[in-house]
Amino acid sequence: MNIAINLLGGLGLFLFGMNFMGDGLQKVAGSKMKSILAALTKNKFMGLIVGTLVTAVIQSSSATTVMTVGFVNAGLMNLGQAVGIIMGANIGTTITAFLVSLDITKIATVMVGVSSFMLILAKRKRIKNIAEVTIGFGILFVGMEMMKNAMGPLQNNPEFMSLLTKFTNPYLGLFVGFVMTAILQSSSATTGLLIAVASGGGISLAMAYPIIFGQNIGTCVTAMLSSIGANKTAKRAAVIHLLFNVFGSAIFLFVLRFPVEWLILKFVQSNVPQQIATGHILFNLVNVVLLFPFSNMLVKASELVIRGKDIEKESIVKYIDERLFATPPIAVHQAAREVLHLGKTAAAELDSAIDAFINKNEDAIYITHEKEKMVNSLTRHILEFLVKLDKEDLSSHEKDKIVVLMNCINYIERVGDHAKNIAELATFKIEDEVIFSDLAVTEFKDMYALTKEIYQLSLNALVTTDSNDCENIFAKDDVIDKMFANLRANHMDRLNKNVCVPKSGVIFLDAISDLERIGDHAKNIATAILEIINEKGEKTFRVAKDDM
Repeated sequence: MNIAINLLGGLGLFLFGMNFMGDGLQKVAGSKMKSILAALTKNKFMGLIVGTLVTAVIQSSSATTVMTVGFVNAGLMNLGQAVGIIMGANIGTTITAFLVSLDITKIATVMVGVSSFMLILAKRKRIKNIAEVTIGFGILFVGMEMMKNAMGPLQNNPEFMSLLTKFTNPYLGLFVGFVMTAILQSSSATTGLLIAVASGGGISLAMAYPIIFGQNIGTCVTAMLSSIGANKTAKRAAVIHLLFNVFGSAIFLFVLRFPVEWLILKFVQSNVPQQIATGHILFNLVNVVLLFPFSNMLVKASELVIRGKDIEKESIVKYIDERLFATPPIAVHQAAREVLHLGKTAAAELDSAIDAFINKNEDAIYITHEKEKMVNSLTRHILEFLVKLDKEDLSSHEKDKIVVLMNCINYIERVGDHAKNIAELATFKIEDEVIFSDLAVTEFKDMYALTKEIYQLSLNALVTTDSNDCENIFAKDDVIDKMFANLRANHMDRLNKNVCVPKSGVIFLDAISDLERIGDHAKNIATAILEIINEKGEKTFRVAKDDM
């Protein structure tokens, strides 16, 4: 019983330390994750590098693959780009196995003590983040040592040693590796257990290697589960992950196992834990080298497994997916892109409303109301995403971004409301056969042109986060306010002179009032951005310029 308790406790510390270290590394990486996002769209080889780096940071190939499924589901990358990231994830996950094969428990224990004081006493956020990395690193080794100590007494247990002899069957080893990893949801944890057993002399490389093959298949379970409910292309990304690991395991099991084992034993002769770690690294590296040239065939194979095409429909959201929570900095960046998407949708709603109002276009009224439904739905989806994202482990800078985004969503949604109001005024104008004077139409068009300009500037400010752009918005809003007052006075004068009929008066004044309020909301967006710039002295976020 004590052995089971110590083994379970050690495994728990190992998993906690690995996750804590990964969270700390991700915080240290910070905004650099955005540049990683930009690299995703280049090519398969770049995807391979990105997959390796991201997995090295977040310490989980499963999380990287789930994130990739999310990107594909959101339409941010195609399968050709995803396959490189998936292969790279397998390389990145070997780092943990290599680290735990080293016998540096005493040093790691000291690191936990020193880093704990750093975490408590340090004032700077970056120092605290680095302390989290080293604490997690140390706890990982403390857990590893507990597992080793738990397995020690079993060396003299004949029943346990008899059980281990059954692992000479490679197919049984592969199955055990698959089941263990599917349960633990971590190939690194399975490798850690293997190394703990091997440190007590209970298992050899020949017995452990098939288990490594199986654990690489077992780690696919997480991605397969995450693809439930996703579109067919995203499901294919999960299938590519499975096919890659199944083919790689088959190649090693039937062709390369003994040559690679011979190579490992030649260079690492007596240390079984390091033999296992080396075998894990070679397995993943060789698989990538062998299968990367055939990545297009893996894509084709996934299309044979998941047949048919996705039903073409206008997606409510384009850039966000809860699978991106595995990498919060990227999730925040994608949320900013989605807010810009919302802003552009509201701009399209305003355009159709103005078309309806000026040209008495009934079709444009229908389009405006459909756009309004989309704006409301998109607003709800983004807010739900941001509320959940805010509960993730974010830096203070990223939390500031979320506050700004939430405020901007509110103002953009109100722009949509005013566009809907103008469309409703267009309906009254058509039904009551209201006619404006040529001068009134010209004035309305001029005010709309300035309103559209200031609103577009506010969306640009989401991209540039530049204080000068914000100040420019304030100046133009003052012009809109003065224009509103002048147009109101001019129209009242026309009513008094009977140039315009009375029933047109209310409609015209309400319409220019809506335009003036849209200018105010553009100013509110600029204010939300400027407050953070002035308070923090730094940019809040940057949306990719090609999203404009």
